[in-house]
Amino acid sequence: MPNRRAIFKLSGAAAIAALAPASLLKTDVKSKGPFRFCLNTSTISGQKLGLLKSIDIASQAGYDGVELWVRDVKEYLSAGNSLSLLNEFIKSKKLVVEDAISFTTWMVDDEAKRKAGLTELEEEMKMMAALGCHRIAAPPAGVERNEPVDIQKSGMRYREVLMLGRKYNVMPLLEFWGASGTLYNLGQALAIAVAADDADARILPDVYHMFRGGSGFNGLKLLNGRVIDIIHINDYPANKSVDQQTDKDRVYPGDGAAPLKQILHDLLAMGGTKILSLELFNETYWKQDALEVAKTGLQKMKTLVNEVLASK
Repeated sequence: MPNRRAIFKLSGAAAIAALAPASLLKTDVKSKGPFRFCLNTSTISGQKLGLLKSIDIASQAGYDGVELWVRDVKEYLSAGNSLSLLNEFIKSKKLVVEDAISFTTWMVDDEAKRKAGLTELEEEMKMMAALGCHRIAAPPAGVERNEPVDIQKSGMRYREVLMLGRKYNVMPLLEFWGASGTLYNLGQALAIAVAADDADARILPDVYHMFRGGSGFNGLKLLNGRVIDIIHINDYPANKSVDQQTDKDRVYPGDGAAPLKQILHDLLAMGGTKILSLELFNETYWKQDALEVAKTGLQKMKTLVNEVLASK
């Protein structure tokens, strides 16, 4: 774990970013229009480049933003670095940290573990605020596999982390995992968001998880633009049964069987700007040049988006 002094060793600019509302923050936005393009660093994590190099590659490849893993930021801090330095580096690359991938135990039934998870999540929110990041993933980490979800109880707990997020302007996005057998479906996530009874409730969907958990994709047509800020974009092969697929089977957008054009049309119809974050764990890609992987993924996303926009 990084030491607390490292976490709060912020420059003046970082401290202002931590307190300012999202609407007041100035960022270098490359893409204009209904979609922005983001690289989740898992896509090139197998090359083991380190946090700074991964961010640099996202910039070189032409992305608008990055989706960082909190554990990578903690490792960076544990090496004696500061958040202010990281913040300046990200700014120098003209990138926005769109979201952070977290695994805290905010949703578990064990009260001691849940409180520990909330404490950890608050520390992570402070870290992300210092990087100008205003979103953090809230998946069902720590919940036993195949454990039934209590919608009302989960909604109450999600509302609790939303209240925590408002303290730092880093809002938790409810994420479902398709193979968990716990919170695995878009319908469950929507029910929990409704049970939270909070206007800031948001869902973090993922094309692979929607397929793997049996959500289907037509449910997106029922949602308005406030429910989704960011979506993990990927694809899945057609030649493998759903119950046999794992994260490592994810492929570039357009290289599989997912109805990505329909998904993009539905996101477009919701209104607002949607962040498309490329999240892959493909071991074949991990053996390739990281910059080429990042560029290829971005080009494939842009090709699909351009085709959808042209068909409006």
